[in-house]
Amino acid sequence: MDISRPEQKILHMLAQGGYIRVEKDDGRHISKIELFTREGWRFSGLSDEVFRKLKRRKLIASKQSTPYRVTKRGLTLVRSQVDNR
Repeated sequence: MDISRPEQKILHMLAQGGYIRVEKDDGRHISKIELFTREGWRFSGLSDEVFRKLKRRKLIASKQSTPYRVTKRGLTLVRSQVDNR
């Protein structure tokens, strides 16, 4: 499966310990999506479209209302990079 560059970047941050926090409005629709790195910094490069693609392909998941994290399937698709720890 091919992954676009923005998707790859997001998966990399999640593989290194980051997470995605989703806030929903009263109608249970997503109102805000935030990506946090493992250091706690907020990353602004996550769009609704990329989030939906990752979720649809089951590369990220949330368990029991916790923040979204990378799945095992997502980890297998992450290409190694120099700064990967």
